[in-house]
Amino acid sequence: MDTRLGYHQSLIELQTDLLKMGRQVEVQIQSAVDSLSTLDEQKARETIGNDDQIDDMMLKIEERCLRLIALQQPMASDLRIIGTASKIAVDLERIADHAVDIAKITRRLAGEELVRPLVVIPKMAEIAIEMLRESLLAYTSQDVNRAASLADRDDEVDQLYGSLMQDMTGLMSTDIPHNRQLFHLIMVAQFLERVADHTTNIGEGVIYMVTGKRKDLNV
Repeated sequence: MDTRLGYHQSLIELQTDLLKMGRQVEVQIQSAVDSLSTLDEQKARETIGNDDQIDDMMLKIEERCLRLIALQQPMASDLRIIGTASKIAVDLERIADHAVDIAKITRRLAGEELVRPLVVIPKMAEIAIEMLRESLLAYTSQDVNRAASLADRDDEVDQLYGSLMQDMTGLMSTDIPHNRQLFHLIMVAQFLERVADHTTNIGEGVIYMVTGKRKDLNV
């Protein structure tokens, strides 16, 4: 196979690996939040158990990136594509870690009844997952505008987080177990807010990859 053709094929395979990892991370976030909504300890255990697969995917992508740099000595623009892929893999792994964090909270709350049905947390998760999809599509299509639009969605997540904080604070009482659950739910919202931040990191990486310029989307 022609060296240049083989190089481009490797870049395509790198993008494929990233999208595959991204889809698995989406599943992890959704599974974690679903486990919390129903306090399903078994689903939480499965989510935690699946994290090793995400870690393996990240390592595979990082190894592919290092191999491409070592063997192909890419030019500046291609180097940014490869470097961005490596950083995206790290952000995806950290998002998956937050899914594990949420699943662990499900396990802590197992056997209890939720103080109220979850509404804001699933909505935050829905937006965060949509942001994740958009960030990866922005990467594969090298779409700067798509990447920049993540900032507006991040604002939505921040607003939901603020409303949940206000709501949960208002529900605090002298009942220690009750307050403990509220505290854990606030932590879940914090994890989802960080998931959204990681997707804006991906968007910033895409903008730098395409333009060579830094832009802060998480302001």
